Amino acid sequence: MSPPRKTIALVDDDASVRKALERQLHAAGYRCVSFASGEEFLTIAATLGAACLLADIHLGGMSGLELALHPKVTNLELPVVLISGCNDPKIEISASEIGAAFLRKPITSQALLEAIVDTVGPPIADGDL
Repeated sequence: MSPPRKTIALVDDDASVRKALERQLHAAGYRCVSFASGEEFLTIAATLGAACLLADIHLGGMSGLELALHPKVTNLELPVVLISGCNDPKIEISASEIGAAFLRKPITSQALLEAIVDTVGPPIADGDL
């Protein structure tokens, strides 16, 4: 039996971005469960067992910042990595103020994996290496 892989909850309303990030995370050894909206993620957040929330700032409904601050997320004490294609320094400051890592799109595979490893560690659950 192989050791459990850490699960990353990915929230982005752009299907092509979700697919690209999913591929990168899977290739690095993480389990990735993706959602098209923050509201969709919140329906199963408590039962997902995610190690990290990776969310776009600009979503169709609630923003990534609003999602990161939602009680269902804060109660889980999930580390958060926020991403954005917007070049607004205020967004990066807001992410920092809530303790989230921040990446600006386009995201290189190396930058994504460094942020995830820094946030939750390697893809295999600690103690199972």
